[in-house]
Amino acid sequence: MANIKSQKKRNITNEKAHERNKAVRSEMKQRTKKALTTGDDADVQAAVKRIDSAAQKGVIHKNTAARKKSRLMKQVNAAS
Repeated sequence: MANIKSQKKRNITNEKAHERNKAVRSEMKQRTKKALTTGDDADVQAAVKRIDSAAQKGVIHKNTAARKKSRLMKQVNAAS
């Protein structure tokens, strides 16, 4: 544990950001999984929206988001 006051504050901030990011990442995965299992257009759109949202918030990189969307669409199109 740090002795420096600013680092103690930073640790608290980092923990809060970690929890937020974990929630965003978890929802993104859940929406993607649902879109793959159902193949419904509404579910696919929701998954793409969550991926874009995560990229915009900085949880994932923009290229990672593009790759995830591309693979999702490829799998959905192959299944239908």
